[in-house]
Amino acid sequence: MRKYTHIYDIVKALPVPLITKEESRMNDIFEQMESDFEKGLAQSVEKLDQSGLKTVAEIAKTIRDEEEYISSLESDLRKAKKGLQKLTDEDLPNMLEEIGLSSIKLDDGSEVTVKQTFGASILVDNRPQAYQWLRENGYGDIVKNVVSCQFGMGEDEKAEAFKTKAEESGFYPEQDTTVHSSTLRAWVKERCEKGEDFPMELFGAFVGRRAIIKRSK
Repeated sequence: MRKYTHIYDIVKALPVPLITKEESRMNDIFEQMESDFEKGLAQSVEKLDQSGLKTVAEIAKTIRDEEEYISSLESDLRKAKKGLQKLTDEDLPNMLEEIGLSSIKLDDGSEVTVKQTFGASILVDNRPQAYQWLRENGYGDIVKNVVSCQFGMGEDEKAEAFKTKAEESGFYPEQDTTVHSSTLRAWVKERCEKGEDFPMELFGAFVGRRAIIKRSK
């Protein structure tokens, strides 16, 4: 019997399977096909990821550009309105006054007239005093006095009771006293046109002029 002194000798002694050239060539082809498939799959995934990321980036950039564009338009619109107000409320009325005219007709038939404008805005700190002045001078009817109390779900009966006995029911209503801006403006206009004296500074009242262009039909 043959003796083996090392594991290497045992391996060398094992019979080696015979592989034909044809089998070897086919193995090489299969390995190449597998390698090509894996490489192509990886490239497709990478391409898809890059394409998707590119699309996302493009959309995000478009959104950012549109937001900046709209913001720029809004800024330009505010500037344009401010410029127009200066023309209608200052430049043109002053020019017409200098030449002694209150109205003028243009070549296209449009008519330019200057009319008085009225406005008012009561500062928060001045509201209690302004409302008190209105009440004491017979104009309290333009002051809106709203008293309200909030109730939770299922408290309809309490809400009904509040209508008649708010304090007796233990509720503390919220009170909001105000004069609507359009009401205040109309009131100021009426006082000025009638020549009645009132504390204009307290009501933040002012009288201005505005050029109005009536276009011909």
